[in-house]
Amino acid sequence: MSDKWLEWAKRIQALSQSGLSFSKDVYDRERYEELRSISTEIMQEYTGLEMKKIKDLFANEEGYQTPKVDVRGVVFKDNRILMVKEKIDDKWSLPGGFCDIGLSPGENIVKEIKEEAGYDATPVKLLALLDLNKHAHPPQPYHYYKILIQCRVTGGEGKSGVETKGIGFFEEDHLPELSVGRNTESQIKMLFEFLRDPRKETVFD
Repeated sequence: MSDKWLEWAKRIQALSQSGLSFSKDVYDRERYEELRSISTEIMQEYTGLEMKKIKDLFANEEGYQTPKVDVRGVVFKDNRILMVKEKIDDKWSLPGGFCDIGLSPGENIVKEIKEEAGYDATPVKLLALLDLNKHAHPPQPYHYYKILIQCRVTGGEGKSGVETKGIGFFEEDHLPELSVGRNTESQIKMLFEFLRDPRKETVFD
């Protein structure tokens, strides 16, 4: 659901990065470098960002490009859902973030909930695996998959972390202002369907 120009830029970037990773021919590599430059120029033209920032963010990776994985924890208490207030935009999201190398999705979300909300937690169920391109998020420079895992609090106490400035539990019909790059209202409402029906099947795409 991203803007078409961004989809094209990301595809050109992915193809050029893969070509640079596997091609040994010097002339092919020059062509792939040119494609990568075109992708950053497209980003600069439509975003107004400095070229250096775009290159740092968008065109400095190596190896075959794959979607980035974002994992989010879903914790219910008294028919309310746990959310944290992000320092980066003063808006609210489910606790979570990028999956770290060396940790499973379950291990990642346990770490994220502890760091961002102060609670000890145990993963219970995979609720959804979403392709952000198919949901109403703002345009993103990368292709993301989002993993939503229901967790049970086992200890700890609610407190903010380095990247958060508030925590709270919210009712479905009284959600705070959401950080829509991380989660949308429709996604949060979908999660409440699992609260009402624990037998609901995992959602994907």
